[in-house]
Amino acid sequence: MRSAGSAVEAVYRYRRPGPECWDAVVTAACGDTRHQWDAAKAVAQAGPAVAVHADRIAKALDERTEHRDELASALAGVGDLRALPALRRRVQGSCFPTYRIQVRVLAALPAAELLPTMRAVLRPDPLKYHASTSILELLAQWGPDSAPAVPEVLPYLESPYAHDALRVLGRIGPAAAVAADRLADFATGRAPKAARHHRRLAAWAHWRATGDPALALDVCGAAVRSGTASHGLPFLADLGPLAAAHADTVRGLMESPGAWTRVAAAYAYARITGDAEPAVRVLLAEVDPGWTGNPALPTREAVRRLGGIGAPAADAVPLLRRILAAEERLNHPYENVRILADEAYVRTLTEALEQIGASTAGPAPEPSPAARRGVLERWPGPRAARTR
Repeated sequence: MRSAGSAVEAVYRYRRPGPECWDAVVTAACGDTRHQWDAAKAVAQAGPAVAVHADRIAKALDERTEHRDELASALAGVGDLRALPALRRRVQGSCFPTYRIQVRVLAALPAAELLPTMRAVLRPDPLKYHASTSILELLAQWGPDSAPAVPEVLPYLESPYAHDALRVLGRIGPAAAVAADRLADFATGRAPKAARHHRRLAAWAHWRATGDPALALDVCGAAVRSGTASHGLPFLADLGPLAAAHADTVRGLMESPGAWTRVAAAYAYARITGDAEPAVRVLLAEVDPGWTGNPALPTREAVRRLGGIGAPAADAVPLLRRILAAEERLNHPYENVRILADEAYVRTLTEALEQIGASTAGPAPEPSPAARRGVLERWPGPRAARTR
């Protein structure tokens, strides 16, 4: 039987640990062992990898007092409704996830089950930082399913969390049309709380809510022409051929010295014009097979945009398959989000290949070194591997 310590190390380090590793990690997380803390942090990030252990996790959640948040997150990650009572208590007790990527675990649950609790938490005054950022992120993830919460979101336009509120309203779409005038005020700078970084997002949200692209084309087009390009390009990409008047400007930005701007411009150009060939070249140049997960580099975004282009990005398939077959996880993210970050990258790669119309089958992944004697003993473990 694999030891709990080596199993925890394996699931943190390797992308495809054997089922016996997750079995040992779940056992440690649900039991009273010296590895319980690290195991619980791993299980909270596991998602579908621990689906077969859902009954054991739910039993431990009912019976134990330690690591209840992590056990509830593990169930949420597989969409198991038995997570709901603990999650409701957690939110009502003002205990919220710290990182946005952790919030996305909860989005696997049906919005209708958690939304009443989230709406209630959004109402108090004064507003709380993590309540605001975490719950607004979750509402944005749910998108149109968050429509009943529009009355609770609107007051946040007058708060330090206006940017998050604008994003939620845009993701909700037509059901947020009641906010059209206020969105227009933010987009034009007339709103008292409007800041420069609100305008493009507000204009995009106005288009999403009303279906009228005029304001978004004006505001985001002006941003691209003025040099604040990377902030307007993603919205022009969403507008697609409607933004044809800006195609030449966008094409020029594909040679920007900034990698994020090049990626955003390439995708926007392909979406606006339908001319994918120059965009694919730019995007492929930013897909580094040795990327460690450093969020300062747009590698994952470039992969996602290649998927968005679809079949014309077929030249990317061999590289994407090779990256997907990699043995080790991304090692840059902090330990408490490392598995989540790596699984998000795996999903991005898989979805990109599917959108391009290619099989995810590439070079056969090697068996996890977790099964080879001596390898884990030489690795100092997840805590020593942290990057801060």
